[in-house]
Amino acid sequence: METRKLGSGGLEVAALGLGCMGMSEFYGAADEDEALATLDRALELGVTLLDTADMYGPFTNERLVGRAIAGRRERVALATKFGNVRGVDGERLGVRGDRAYVHAACDASLERLGVDHIDLYYQHRVDFEVPIEETVGAMAELVEAGKVRHLGLSEAGPETIRRAHAVHPIAALQTEYSLWTRDVEDTVLPTVRELGIGFVAYSPLGRGFLTGRFASPADIPEGDFRAHNPRFQGENFERNKAIVRRVGELAERKGATPGQLALAWVLAQGDDIVPIPGTKRRAYLEENVAAAEVELTADELAALDAAAPAGAAAGDRYPDMSPIDS
Repeated sequence: METRKLGSGGLEVAALGLGCMGMSEFYGAADEDEALATLDRALELGVTLLDTADMYGPFTNERLVGRAIAGRRERVALATKFGNVRGVDGERLGVRGDRAYVHAACDASLERLGVDHIDLYYQHRVDFEVPIEETVGAMAELVEAGKVRHLGLSEAGPETIRRAHAVHPIAALQTEYSLWTRDVEDTVLPTVRELGIGFVAYSPLGRGFLTGRFASPADIPEGDFRAHNPRFQGENFERNKAIVRRVGELAERKGATPGQLALAWVLAQGDDIVPIPGTKRRAYLEENVAAAEVELTADELAALDAAAPAGAAAGDRYPDMSPIDS
């Protein structure tokens, strides 16, 4: 697989990464054996960027990833996140970005992952009570201590990104980006490109919706958070199916799956973008990785733009958008 650079500090990863969240939580029942097999297969296929966070599980996803990479740490660009605080029972305890918490969270993640350093350490969400300069300053101390190689932000807006980057170089911004979530094209992508920051696209398959897997809300597995996602509900669901139908028609002409076409579109938006489709099954992983070989012509890209123009998706990305730093 081709590689892409994130930022200007030397972080280079395979063009497609792997989001590990669903292996432990949010997307229905977990299967640890299949998750470990999927992680193993990802490394075989040349995936290098593995994305986790302390809040996934909570805490169990980092341990899972740590088990998977034991003995082959050098083959992985390991990314994790802090800031969304959760208790051991899963309760949500707000967002923290204060210096003491940054240091404590990093040490806890290192222990769970079983590693001596994190390649890419993200602030998962912006703490509006703490200046971003304090948070990134603390993250920079982790770099100085050798615990972290590169710094990242997640779901941060242009002003926050600029202020953070002025404290310490930011290697990557991670934010949702796909054919049905294109709002970053307005101000966020231009900002990171101006500053030389890479972009990591999470949910590049629209949380699986763009694959055509869901014919109705009844297809959402029990215990899956998508059942409460506005885009998967009622009239929004039906309106969004129209996007999927159009993408599916284009995929059929191309001889690819709808998911592969959606991933190829994200990859084609710039060589500074690394999508991290999440999956917990080997079959879906293999389908996703094959998208890296799908080359789109200018006419095909134009057809996809027309099929899913910016703002076409019905419904908010989350049930509560208030914590998002826009």
